[in-house]
Amino acid sequence: MNTRPVGTPSDPPVDGAAAAVSPERVAAARKAVISSSIGAALEWFDIIVYASFAVVIAKNFFPGGDAGLGLILTFATFAISYLVRPLGGLLIGGYGDRHGRKKALTLTLLLMMAGTVLMAAAPTHASIGAWAGLIILLSRLVQGFSAGAEFGTATTFLIETAPHRKVYYSSWQVASQGASMFLASAFGYVLFKYLSEEDLYAWGWRVPFVVGILVGPVGLYIRARLSETEEFSRGPREHAPVRSTLTRHLGRVLAGAACVGVATISVYLILYMPTFAVKSLGVPADAAYLGGAVAGLVTLVGVPLVGKLADRVGPARVMTWAAVAALALAWPLFRALTSSPTVPMLVLVIAVLGVVMAFYFAPLPALLTSLYPGEVRTTAVSAAYNLGVTLLGGIAPLVLTWLIDRTGSLDSPSLYYMGVAVVSLAGLWFVRRQEGVR
Repeated sequence: MNTRPVGTPSDPPVDGAAAAVSPERVAAARKAVISSSIGAALEWFDIIVYASFAVVIAKNFFPGGDAGLGLILTFATFAISYLVRPLGGLLIGGYGDRHGRKKALTLTLLLMMAGTVLMAAAPTHASIGAWAGLIILLSRLVQGFSAGAEFGTATTFLIETAPHRKVYYSSWQVASQGASMFLASAFGYVLFKYLSEEDLYAWGWRVPFVVGILVGPVGLYIRARLSETEEFSRGPREHAPVRSTLTRHLGRVLAGAACVGVATISVYLILYMPTFAVKSLGVPADAAYLGGAVAGLVTLVGVPLVGKLADRVGPARVMTWAAVAALALAWPLFRALTSSPTVPMLVLVIAVLGVVMAFYFAPLPALLTSLYPGEVRTTAVSAAYNLGVTLLGGIAPLVLTWLIDRTGSLDSPSLYYMGVAVVSLAGLWFVRRQEGVR
């Protein structure tokens, strides 16, 4: 039986629907976009800054004679945080399905702020020894637990609030990640280029985390003044949304997780570029940050436009185009970069990855929400998204660092990217054929 609620993106567009929407509903949708975007921006700013400054963090918190081992430990700490993301998604997502999207949104933002504060204030290994690494791990676990529910809760809130053009409105969840990528990369570029190495390692790396902390109270203020979605308030309630998600909707969760693949690997491959550029290609770090800023800007500007396109032709169709492009472009892009490791080539490769990410990621929130009924939507979207991110994207920096360190092959990123693209194409085939998502 098809339990997809009426009005989700897979349904045919209704002519004149936009004209019947009241100004109040449009205003509520815009407010939801701002609220959700701030939370997503803080989540991704923290993640991107940590990945971007991995070389600095490795030296400050995991020092030792082997620089490669320190970097692996830094990314291992990063990857471990992804193991708690599914747990956070299920628990806070279930809370949102039982008690409301608004309450879950507030809880996730409070936890994210706590994780960022821990990171910004953490004493280094030189001050407290091995305890420094444990504090970093704790901050990543708190941040990972909260981030596990942020995407699912915010996306559900956006979809249920949007009066029309649901792919477009939900795509702003992704556009805000582009803003975070741009800002985090801009910080990396400025700090690496204009601070001395001594200042950068002593205090400069903390600056982006402190800025991230300042964003949190603004988001809390806005979220405290949101109204609960009408669909949740009037809809049926599931008393055990986690159990229902993992039994009645498990197949859809697995298919949704596969669909997440190209989106998440594109993000984390771009985040890995500063480390790849410095350690493997000998390209200055500030050049890689410049490329990240370009990709972030492409995402911020391009994603809403792709959202409008996907409202017309269907989210799964646009995502399939992008996944095919990812599969076709991965090998030649990285072969060109490793053959000619120059600054312009690095920026070009990252920019192309940003375009692929924009086309694939923009329709993803709407596609995922279209797979599940309202009574388990927050839990199920969180479960699918976090399973995909954890298995296909979050561990990528660790896996790629280990592969390159052990094999010396610079082809590893392209092969990994192509493998994930194949998984995503399989997931998209399933949701188009079995679930009728267009």
